[in-house]
Amino acid sequence: MENRRNFMKTSLVVAAGVFSANIPSAFAFKQLLTKGVVYTKDNPGKWMKKVNSHLPIVTVDGNKITMETKHGMSQRHYIVRHTLVSSNGEVLGEKTFYPSDERALSVFSVSGEHKSFFATSFCNKHDLWVADIVI
Repeated sequence: MENRRNFMKTSLVVAAGVFSANIPSAFAFKQLLTKGVVYTKDNPGKWMKKVNSHLPIVTVDGNKITMETKHGMSQRHYIVRHTLVSSNGEVLGEKTFYPSDERALSVFSVSGEHKSFFATSFCNKHDLWVADIVI
Protein backbone atom coordinates (compact mmCIF):
# COMPACT_ATOMS: atom_id res chain seq x y z
CA MET A 1 0.00 0.00 0.00
CA GLU A 2 2.85 2.39 0.79
CA ASN A 3 4.18 1.92 -2.77
CA ARG A 4 0.79 2.92 -4.25
CA ARG A 5 0.70 6.02 -2.04
CA ASN A 6 4.22 6.98 -3.10
CA PHE A 7 3.28 6.41 -6.74
CA MET A 8 0.23 8.65 -6.30
CA LYS A 9 2.27 11.42 -4.68
CA THR A 10 4.88 11.23 -7.42
CA SER A 11 2.22 11.24 -10.15
CA LEU A 12 0.56 14.31 -8.64
CA VAL A 13 3.84 16.20 -8.42
CA VAL A 14 4.68 15.29 -12.01
CA ALA A 15 1.21 16.32 -13.21
CA ALA A 16 1.28 19.63 -11.31
CA GLY A 17 4.79 20.44 -12.50
CA VAL A 18 3.98 19.65 -16.08
CA PHE A 19 0.90 21.85 -16.12
CA SER A 20 2.72 24.76 -14.54
CA ALA A 21 5.56 24.61 -17.04
CA ASN A 22 5.85 25.37 -20.76
CA ILE A 23 4.43 23.70 -23.88
CA PRO A 24 7.05 20.93 -24.23
CA SER A 25 6.17 19.90 -20.66
CA ALA A 26 2.47 19.90 -21.52
CA PHE A 27 3.38 17.49 -24.31
CA ALA A 28 5.13 15.30 -21.73
CA PHE A 29 1.96 15.26 -19.63
CA LYS A 30 -0.07 14.16 -22.66
CA GLN A 31 2.35 11.25 -22.96
CA LEU A 32 1.65 10.31 -19.32
CA LEU A 33 -2.04 10.21 -20.18
CA THR A 34 -1.49 7.91 -23.12
CA LYS A 35 0.80 5.65 -21.11
CA GLY A 36 -1.83 5.04 -18.44
CA VAL A 37 -0.25 6.98 -15.58
CA VAL A 38 -3.05 9.54 -15.17
CA TYR A 39 -6.67 9.10 -16.24
CA THR A 40 -9.33 11.68 -17.16
CA LYS A 41 -12.92 11.70 -18.40
CA ASP A 42 -11.69 12.12 -21.97
CA ASN A 43 -8.81 9.68 -21.57
CA PRO A 44 -9.86 6.81 -19.27
CA GLY A 45 -7.42 4.40 -20.88
CA LYS A 46 -7.97 0.81 -19.82
CA TRP A 47 -10.50 1.95 -17.18
CA MET A 48 -13.15 3.19 -19.64
CA LYS A 49 -16.00 1.66 -17.58
CA LYS A 50 -14.68 3.24 -14.36
CA VAL A 51 -15.08 6.94 -15.18
CA ASN A 52 -18.34 7.49 -13.26
CA SER A 53 -17.05 5.82 -10.11
CA HIS A 54 -13.49 7.21 -10.10
CA LEU A 55 -13.44 10.71 -11.59
CA PRO A 56 -13.98 13.28 -8.82
CA ILE A 57 -17.19 15.28 -9.01
CA VAL A 58 -16.55 18.89 -8.07
CA THR A 59 -18.99 21.59 -6.97
CA VAL A 60 -18.03 25.19 -6.30
CA ASP A 61 -19.90 27.48 -3.90
CA GLY A 62 -18.05 30.77 -3.51
CA ASN A 63 -14.64 29.92 -2.07
CA LYS A 64 -15.74 26.41 -1.01
CA ILE A 65 -14.86 23.52 -3.31
CA THR A 66 -16.44 20.15 -2.62
CA MET A 67 -15.03 16.99 -4.18
CA GLU A 68 -16.76 13.63 -4.11
CA THR A 69 -15.88 10.36 -5.75
CA LYS A 70 -18.95 8.11 -6.11
CA HIS A 71 -17.05 4.97 -5.18
CA GLY A 72 -17.65 2.24 -2.64
CA MET A 73 -15.35 2.07 0.35
CA SER A 74 -14.26 -1.41 1.41
CA GLN A 75 -11.13 -2.97 2.83
CA ARG A 76 -10.14 -4.31 -0.58
CA HIS A 77 -11.15 -1.41 -2.84
CA TYR A 78 -11.45 2.25 -1.91
CA ILE A 79 -10.52 5.83 -2.72
CA VAL A 80 -7.23 6.60 -0.98
CA ARG A 81 -6.95 10.35 -1.48
CA HIS A 82 -8.33 13.58 -2.89
CA THR A 83 -6.05 16.48 -3.77
CA LEU A 84 -6.90 19.95 -5.03
CA VAL A 85 -4.10 21.56 -7.04
CA SER A 86 -4.03 25.08 -8.51
CA SER A 87 -3.28 25.50 -12.19
CA ASN A 88 0.25 26.64 -11.24
CA GLY A 89 0.94 23.40 -9.34
CA GLU A 90 0.31 24.57 -5.76
CA VAL A 91 -1.41 21.97 -3.58
CA LEU A 92 -4.37 23.78 -2.05
CA GLY A 93 -5.90 20.90 -0.16
CA GLU A 94 -5.61 17.18 0.38
CA LYS A 95 -7.49 14.53 2.27
CA THR A 96 -6.59 10.90 2.86
CA PHE A 97 -9.31 8.28 3.20
CA TYR A 98 -9.43 4.86 4.82
CA PRO A 99 -11.48 1.78 3.98
CA SER A 100 -13.59 2.42 7.08
CA ASP A 101 -14.74 5.84 5.77
CA GLU A 102 -18.34 5.90 4.57
CA ARG A 103 -17.56 7.86 1.41
CA ALA A 104 -14.87 9.84 -0.37
CA LEU A 105 -15.91 13.44 0.26
CA SER A 106 -13.64 16.46 0.72
CA VAL A 107 -14.33 20.15 1.28
CA PHE A 108 -11.64 22.77 0.69
CA SER A 109 -11.59 26.56 1.01
CA VAL A 110 -9.65 28.54 -1.57
CA SER A 111 -8.83 32.20 -2.04
CA GLY A 112 -10.43 34.22 -4.81
CA GLU A 113 -7.14 34.48 -6.69
CA HIS A 114 -7.46 30.87 -7.91
CA LYS A 115 -9.73 30.37 -10.91
CA SER A 116 -8.65 26.99 -12.30
CA PHE A 117 -7.75 23.75 -10.57
CA PHE A 118 -7.01 20.08 -10.93
CA ALA A 119 -9.04 17.79 -8.72
CA THR A 120 -7.51 14.35 -8.21
CA SER A 121 -8.93 11.12 -6.92
CA PHE A 122 -6.70 8.12 -6.30
CA CYS A 123 -8.13 4.59 -6.14
CA ASN A 124 -6.11 1.77 -4.65
CA LYS A 125 -6.95 -0.41 -7.68
CA HIS A 126 -7.70 1.98 -10.55
CA ASP A 127 -4.97 4.59 -10.23
CA LEU A 128 -4.98 8.41 -10.40
CA TRP A 129 -7.87 10.33 -11.93
CA VAL A 130 -7.79 14.08 -12.71
CA ALA A 131 -10.60 16.52 -13.48
CA ASP A 132 -10.00 20.10 -14.73
CA ILE A 133 -12.03 22.72 -12.88
CA VAL A 134 -12.50 26.31 -14.07
CA ILE A 135 -14.51 28.82 -12.06
